Amino acid sequence: MRAYSLIGILALVFAFMTSCGQEEVPETAVPPVPLSIEQQRLEAIGHLDSTSLWILTRPEDMAGHDGLDTLTAEAWILVEASRGLVISEKNADQRMYPASLTKMMTCLLALEHGHLDDTIRLARDVFVTTDCHVRPGDSYVARDLLNEMMLLSDNVAAYALAAHAAGDTLAFFDMMNRKADYLGMKATHFANANGMPNDSNYSTARDLLRLARYAMCDTLFASIVGTPFLDIPLTDGRHQPCKNTNVLLENYEGCFGIKTGYTRKAGACLASAATRDGITLYLILLKSRNYATRFPESALLLDYGFSVIDGYRWRQLLMGPMLQTMEGLKRLRR
Repeated sequence: MRAYSLIGILALVFAFMTSCGQEEVPETAVPPVPLSIEQQRLEAIGHLDSTSLWILTRPEDMAGHDGLDTLTAEAWILVEASRGLVISEKNADQRMYPASLTKMMTCLLALEHGHLDDTIRLARDVFVTTDCHVRPGDSYVARDLLNEMMLLSDNVAAYALAAHAAGDTLAFFDMMNRKADYLGMKATHFANANGMPNDSNYSTARDLLRLARYAMCDTLFASIVGTPFLDIPLTDGRHQPCKNTNVLLENYEGCFGIKTGYTRKAGACLASAATRDGITLYLILLKSRNYATRFPESALLLDYGFSVIDGYRWRQLLMGPMLQTMEGLKRLRR
């Protein structure tokens, strides 16, 4: 009996020791699920890098930095597009009136929900202001009215497109706020479709940057805001010449958008996009002193941005191996 017990114990010990000496078979790694185009779009607009430039460059020593002190704008944010490098910002999280930069959201939602081949007849109830370029009873194909709104910054066209896209304007405002939440615009609330003064219609430079970068991924949106001039037809055969209110499209090398804005409360605003030598920049400028200052101030910031990123790229080439080591250390710290 004891012999059988001893044999059993020895067998268990041998089995245990054998199992300890065996290596565990690693589990098969599950490949990561690739992000959809929409997920990539959202990830890109949510990524801003405020530190990398300072590792390699001293932006305050770059050409044009001294001019930043002369700007009248109360808020701005300037970023490089591909990596979200923040080049310059001032009061980027301060709540401001966005004026007609609001129409970036109106345009985006009209593109997504507006049935662009429909005909829109301008009823009197959408004439919420006399500051417009359309008349009661005029009819446009929706895509043409969308062009008219963005090029001329037409306030009545914005309301007509809003009512067409959502059934009524109040439903459209709700749609705007749902989209803002979807985009991560946490400090934004929309209360109208055109940006006219309203204490409940507000945003920040950083939030508007998210909107601009997201909207510019839509090729039709980018085409509209990058058009300097368009002869827009009405359905009755008449034509309306429309010159884009954004003069940088013709006066600033590489500019391809985006939107002007102005009210007395909001001041002069401008969302800009420009590209040179493989560098693309986005700029949101809010509450510049007047019409005459927003364009040169935006041009100054963009010039400065190109100078900074050009210097950053050269230093990347010279210090590539060191940067790879630093990136490795960052991963270890995570």
